[in-house]
Amino acid sequence: MKNRGPSHEWKCSNFSIDVKKRADRLALTQGISYKGGMLVRASVGLLAGCLLWASMPVVVSAAPCRIETGSDRAGSALKKRLSLDCTAHDRERYKIQAVEVLAAIKQGKSIDLSGVVIEGDLRLDELHLGALPRESERQPIDPASIARVIPGSLSVTHSIVRGAVRHGAERDVLIVKGAVDMTGTRFEQTVDLSHAEFLQPVTLSEAVCLRECYFVRAGFLRGLTADGTTFGPHTRFHRARFHDRAAFRNARFNGIAEFLEVEFHPDADFTGSGFASGTGFSGSVFHGIADFSGARFEREAFFTFTRFEGDARFHGTVFRATADFDDARFAARDEFSGAVFEHDATFARVTRRDQPPPTSGSQDKPMQYGITLALLVLSAALIAYLIRSR
Repeated sequence: MKNRGPSHEWKCSNFSIDVKKRADRLALTQGISYKGGMLVRASVGLLAGCLLWASMPVVVSAAPCRIETGSDRAGSALKKRLSLDCTAHDRERYKIQAVEVLAAIKQGKSIDLSGVVIEGDLRLDELHLGALPRESERQPIDPASIARVIPGSLSVTHSIVRGAVRHGAERDVLIVKGAVDMTGTRFEQTVDLSHAEFLQPVTLSEAVCLRECYFVRAGFLRGLTADGTTFGPHTRFHRARFHDRAAFRNARFNGIAEFLEVEFHPDADFTGSGFASGTGFSGSVFHGIADFSGARFEREAFFTFTRFEGDARFHGTVFRATADFDDARFAARDEFSGAVFEHDATFARVTRRDQPPPTSGSQDKPMQYGITLALLVLSAALIAYLIRSR
């Protein structure tokens, strides 16, 4: 919306002066006294009306909400894309039910959603069990295994998912054959994709998890990109396997971050990331470069029994609480230049390249992992208690 501008006011002003001059000439030539009469009232009325017209805003219609729902002839995708011009009211009006998404997955369709609202829980453990795909890393181990399979790609970008997204079946694996893209999407409830295996790249960049986010024993065969992602009160990648690059650049972990016994192939990038609560990498193996440059650990950080087969980069990393590297192994270069340790930092029984690992103490690994996890849980409980008591 915009006003009509100074040119209109100038025209109205000249118009009112012209009316008054005409009235003056008429009064002089005809001997008519208009003082306090109709001509004055008419002039004033015209002036007021003109000024009102000039000040009225011009309504410029907003761009309409564009909705793209087209799909190919085979109908192999559930597709709905709302443009950036769509308002919150538009998105509520055209929201999608989670059961509709699940039905499309059961039909073998890919999911292509953008700018939408998804209502309801997405229960992926309701998918039918089938044969384990040949591409799965589990295939050589157990050819007779069965799994729940999502055959197509999953793309839900810049959207809001109001319900929980769950698999969580411990005995059955979930195989996602297509690429996964959740860029910029906000998850308002728990995301539990434990025991899932992703055969194509997974993108979570700029996504927001307001609640728990679990990837326990998940497998990422083509890597994970979670740059700028915000994780909620508890994030678990316990015993996850990355067979390609894992990127968490500038990610924010607002609660417990559990990366216990994780396999990273080849590189893991945590540069600039922030860890607000207790964080555990105990027992993990970094087969390539482990880059924590510029990261910030606000609470305890545990790297006990962690193996760094490639370069370990902690340049400019800030540890504001205890940093525990006991029994860690640095097989390549370890760089701590510019790192800040504001509290205790322990490096007991650490081994470096060309130095054989100690033979004693290996039997204490399970106990050490248990202690690490207990400390992380205790830290979270203490933080929750302090928040509630305020």
